[in-house]
Amino acid sequence: MGLAACSPAVQEAKQDPSGQSGGSTGFPATLDDCEGRKTTFDAAPQRIVTSNGSSLELLFWLGAGDKIIGTGFPPAKGTLPESFRAAGEKVPVLGEMVISKEKLLGSGAQLYVDTFAHAGAMGGMGGPPSEEEFAAADIKHVYLKSTACAAKASGPLTDLSTVETDIKRMGSVTGTGAKADELVQGMRTKVTKVTDAVAKLPQDKRPSYFFFDFDAGTEQPIAVCGKQVANAVITLAGAKNLFADCDADFKPVGWEQVVSGNPQWIQLGVRDKGGKQENDAAFAAAEKFLREFPATAGLEAVKQGKFVRVSSEATTIAGVRNADAVVEIAKTIHPDVIVAQG
Repeated sequence: MGLAACSPAVQEAKQDPSGQSGGSTGFPATLDDCEGRKTTFDAAPQRIVTSNGSSLELLFWLGAGDKIIGTGFPPAKGTLPESFRAAGEKVPVLGEMVISKEKLLGSGAQLYVDTFAHAGAMGGMGGPPSEEEFAAADIKHVYLKSTACAAKASGPLTDLSTVETDIKRMGSVTGTGAKADELVQGMRTKVTKVTDAVAKLPQDKRPSYFFFDFDAGTEQPIAVCGKQVANAVITLAGAKNLFADCDADFKPVGWEQVVSGNPQWIQLGVRDKGGKQENDAAFAAAEKFLREFPATAGLEAVKQGKFVRVSSEATTIAGVRNADAVVEIAKTIHPDVIVAQG
């Protein structure tokens, strides 16, 4: 989908590899989309609508949460970090799933932050607005490229550079560039401590790893593939994603494929329930299933109790918390080489 064309002056501005440009004051700022089409901001938008909890969370991290006037796919009880939950609950819900075209165009937003490249295929009423309709409503439309452009990646994601780029891109258009730089530097510091430590491990000492998306259902497992940010998280933590070679972000697979791969570690991928007691119960339920299900009871990881308990949100939603997931996974699977991180 196209984005509004940028002005000639900005077209001549030097473009950096992140797909953004701007003057010394930060504006005008230009972002591109998955096809390289551009949109330009002359000032930070004051009214923002987000497509789902992922873009909502990023704006809170950047300190732009007070500009959010609505969201689709509202976050569940434990989806947002605890520090943002109270504010998140106050954000008006414009759609329990994809926001309808009519409601989005009539929202009064100056910016719509879109996590999905083709949200209309996910149930939006009448399909998503065209770029012409966004322009007529005076709404700038930008994507979180780490998610929306994932299918266009040339190969598996093995680092968090696309996530870092999204943080900086959104910082540039919301006037929070300094905060974006601070967040990215914090992520890099955490991840570098891990990657420096696991760099000493030969490939044959890096265990095979299966992300078990328990909340997605147990009849047919949903694998995180090479183009999902979880693949980068797993790789950086010093493990080998069992389904890194599948050319997608998520993909339904058969239990026989999991059994054939016989992972050495399994992440109990449950969504944060909003409290320790609830989370402990959810992790226990996921483990219980794997121990009792005939197809998985004999897996090496199950027999040895090699389970990783890190939330789905931190692992599979592209964002600031991916760095924390790298640390927590690495501390679990490589306790002898990872120095405890403060």
